[in-house]
Amino acid sequence: MPKMKTHRGAAKRIKLTGSGKFKRHHAYCSHKLNSKTAKRKRSLRQSAVLVPAEEKQMRKLLPYV
Repeated sequence: MPKMKTHRGAAKRIKLTGSGKFKRHHAYCSHKLNSKTAKRKRSLRQSAVLVPAEEKQMRKLLPYV
């Protein structure tokens, strides 16, 4: 069986934490920022942990991470 390929788009966007969880960035913080509140923009800057329902899919996309 050949080696599995890493999904390069997912590898650039998602990192693995030390405890084995997937870390991602929030969306909706690149443009049209004047319509968003300062509180919302601050919270969007923080990284988020991927929900467990999507972890199984990420393990397939990133087999060697």
